[in-house]
Amino acid sequence: MSITLYVPRDSAALAVGADLVARRIAEEAVARGIDIRLVRNGSRGLLWLEPLVEVATADGRIAYGPVTPGDVASLFDAGFLSGASHALHLGPTGQIVYLKTQQRLTCARIGIIDPVSLDDYQAHEGYVGLRRALEMGPQAIVQQVLDAGLRGRGGAAFPTGVKWKTVLATPAAQKYVVCNADEGDSGTFSDRMTMEGDPFMLIEGMTIAALAVGATQGYIYVRSEYPHAVATLNEAIGRAEAAGFLGGDILGSGRSLRLEVRKGAGSYVCGEETAMLDSLEGKRGIVRAKPPLPAIRGLFGRPSVINNVITFASVPLILARGAAFYRDYGMGRSTGTLPLQLAGNIRYGGLVEKAFGITLRELLYDYGGGSASGRPIKAVQVGGPLGAYVPESQWDVPLDYEAYAAIGASIGHGGIVVHDDTADMARLARYAMEFCVVESCGKCTPCRIGSLRGVEVIDRIRTGGEGEVGGDRPQQVKLLRDLCDTMVNGSLCAMGSMTPYPVLSALNHYPQDFGLPASGPEAPRTDTGVEHA
Repeated sequence: MSITLYVPRDSAALAVGADLVARRIAEEAVARGIDIRLVRNGSRGLLWLEPLVEVATADGRIAYGPVTPGDVASLFDAGFLSGASHALHLGPTGQIVYLKTQQRLTCARIGIIDPVSLDDYQAHEGYVGLRRALEMGPQAIVQQVLDAGLRGRGGAAFPTGVKWKTVLATPAAQKYVVCNADEGDSGTFSDRMTMEGDPFMLIEGMTIAALAVGATQGYIYVRSEYPHAVATLNEAIGRAEAAGFLGGDILGSGRSLRLEVRKGAGSYVCGEETAMLDSLEGKRGIVRAKPPLPAIRGLFGRPSVINNVITFASVPLILARGAAFYRDYGMGRSTGTLPLQLAGNIRYGGLVEKAFGITLRELLYDYGGGSASGRPIKAVQVGGPLGAYVPESQWDVPLDYEAYAAIGASIGHGGIVVHDDTADMARLARYAMEFCVVESCGKCTPCRIGSLRGVEVIDRIRTGGEGEVGGDRPQQVKLLRDLCDTMVNGSLCAMGSMTPYPVLSALNHYPQDFGLPASGPEAPRTDTGVEHA
């Protein structure tokens, strides 16, 4: 009887040699005459332990990591195929502290199954939601999503059911479902991990959405920097269609959905839904004015459901277990869970799925273990390159859409980037404006010109404004605040309206980095919290 081993095929694991480890394991097994079954699963999201090798034993899956090709022979010598002790032995995978205390709903299968095996997917509750959706009418499906309180996980947090209800109520001969998988925010990787580690979940969610609104054609818009995600999605779509889960007659229901993957061309602004639609239509990605809303006039002028990967991926569980099950997680209007991504100067970077309400302090220390440098954490950017820098005085605010809005911040896509006390916040604020200069589509003046002027003003503040008419620092700070106000209230989309978030938060909480008097002492925490490996 063969022994099953798991070596991730996730991009993060591949980047640190997972393919070489898998090849070396296969060669060593052959040389020793041992029959093994090697499964290339997704990553568990414990990125500091990649490549993480798991062995299926009578006591469950036992983890070893991080494994290098040079470790393989010693692992065999130690008897790791039976879960024996070794320097890299981590014990039962599910008991690793980082994993054990998570609430994995959306990411429950990631790292556990073979991503392109329909049998594996269905053995772990896959397609239960679709089968139930096929027994319901469109209105009932939409109502389930409404009752669950699911909100867009791409950053805007708009109620998903409201969007679907609008598309359902808009008559048209052709409707579309579009997945915005243009995951371009710094420190984010949950979309990529989903597409590479559990693609059928995304496909199932989009299929349920199509049933709910009457769409028959779907597109997944993936950033070109994700070749492994594109390949995995295409393979999964082919298998789903061959098995009757996609195509002209979904599970014999007479309903149809054709699904295609489309690659972006590296434009950050195409993560904005209307710019993405222009790109899908073969045009240059430029933000459209609203109204009309894409739910009414979207792709090719037709009603379109547009959600991001995690939003669609949350839907199958809601249909499988009911709205109340999902709604019982979270707090207030922020229901369910969010896959949070720890990156930057953090000791234990990776994916943490928790219900809304967890605090940044818990994430940074109970999961992240403090900074990788061992120095005090100074600032945490939440929500990507357009997200605010959150100081320690706000680390106990619960991660909740409304609570973060109240402090001038945004949860966004759940990306968390950590900086220690060596970070120059004025330089980071300048980077935010410069990023907008480079990535703006150029359609509206506040974004196109405001960001350029923002770089110039921050430069004058950093140098004290020497040689400038009216160039004293306080005057330039006032000018910067006025400029940010114009961008927030006058920009056509979030590219321009959110660029001031990191700038103003850096200015408000770290004035000394701009050469201004400190507004009050921040006392960065220095302990590193719980050990995870």
